Amino acid sequence: MNLLIVDDHPLFRDALASAIGSAFPESAILEADGIVGAMAILAADRTIDLVLLDLTMQGVVGFDGLVSIRSRFPRVPILVVSGLEDPRIMREALQHGAAGFVPKAVDKATLTRAIADVLGGGLSVPAALSGPGASLAAPATRLAERIARLTPQQLRVLLMIRQGKLNKQIAHELQVGDSTVKAHVSEILRKLDVISRTQIVIQTALLDFDRIQTSGTGSAARPDL
Repeated sequence: MNLLIVDDHPLFRDALASAIGSAFPESAILEADGIVGAMAILAADRTIDLVLLDLTMQGVVGFDGLVSIRSRFPRVPILVVSGLEDPRIMREALQHGAAGFVPKAVDKATLTRAIADVLGGGLSVPAALSGPGASLAAPATRLAERIARLTPQQLRVLLMIRQGKLNKQIAHELQVGDSTVKAHVSEILRKLDVISRTQIVIQTALLDFDRIQTSGTGSAARPDL
């Protein structure tokens, strides 16, 4: 597997890479000291399986780094590895699309388990969050219910938006006009109660779209939320 560590502290990057390397000796580990470098690596190497991201890097405000990576590379899971241990921040990181949150103070076994959970398609919720199922499942369930209101064509457009495709690309693949795609996008925004394509990607990160495609319904909130 290929992992990308994004942290502006070189000593921590080295320590994290060493811990991952000993737990997953077959892994290839890349490093970036900021969001710009991480985006360049992700654009050049589409084989990255997991991003391990620090939230508090120089030049990064709040969840901007997490949101930037999620919106441009929605298929790559992100495990936040942060010195911040405020449950509110942990919860917000998950709601912004992180697949897990690990405080930097955890032991190697906890880190290894979190990485394995996320790589296995699950969500790694820190122990500090009491009742995580209730706090995270409700927003995901509401969003899934809104997605259930989409027409089959709107759902196809939504999936393409999540893949980062532009309206012209969507129109070409669906063999419809640009105006038709714009109308679908407007309806998707209205039905999901979001204001932008980026917000679509962030909000739907909590959902399992493989289940949506096979079931044809919006009841796709991750079962482990």
